[in-house]
Amino acid sequence: MPSPTPSKRPAPIHPGWMRANHWLNALAVLVLVASGWRIYNAAPFFPFEFPKALTLGGWLGGALQWHFAAMWLLAANGLVYLVLNILSGRLAAKFFPLTLRGILADAKAALRGALAHTDPRHYNSVQRAAYLFVMLDTVVLVLSGLVLWKSVQFGLLRDLLGGYEFARRIHFVAMAGLVGFVAVHLVMVALVPRTLLAMLSGRAGREAPAAQTAKELA
Repeated sequence: MPSPTPSKRPAPIHPGWMRANHWLNALAVLVLVASGWRIYNAAPFFPFEFPKALTLGGWLGGALQWHFAAMWLLAANGLVYLVLNILSGRLAAKFFPLTLRGILADAKAALRGALAHTDPRHYNSVQRAAYLFVMLDTVVLVLSGLVLWKSVQFGLLRDLLGGYEFARRIHFVAMAGLVGFVAVHLVMVALVPRTLLAMLSGRAGREAPAAQTAKELA
């Protein structure tokens, strides 16, 4: 009697390059936020400052050095993420199609606690919208950051963003949007810890049903 053929191990939920990219982005964002808050405190334009214990750099010059280093990491890593997602077809497979009706329906289901998370390979409409938002938000963050870094050299970009001071506010709002995304993301990870396992090892303990399409497994 022939021995049974061993079943082929399913493809990882997240490819290795994507997991590495995710954790490098997490490091870059952490450094950017902490150092950015210290830079903001040096010349605040709102009637509040961030607690010094939550900032990085110790002084303005040190905070700027940390901020610029993390800026290049975020920009380079983000570019790699975007290019690999497009070339692999993952961008189209994971984040589209996306409709306003789908976002509203999934948002209502989430508020009722009825949104399923049985297959971490599949993003619901709210997740797709959130990830696309953070991609665009990061682009705005980098572009406004270039104006703050080299205002004279990026004069055209500075003018398109409404001038140096307005670019500062755009940068602050974009960073606030990124912090908000991270906060919601951490809450969702706490509610569905299998997503953290998938991002650490590529698997989530219990594999998704075998009927997944090749597009979903990409």
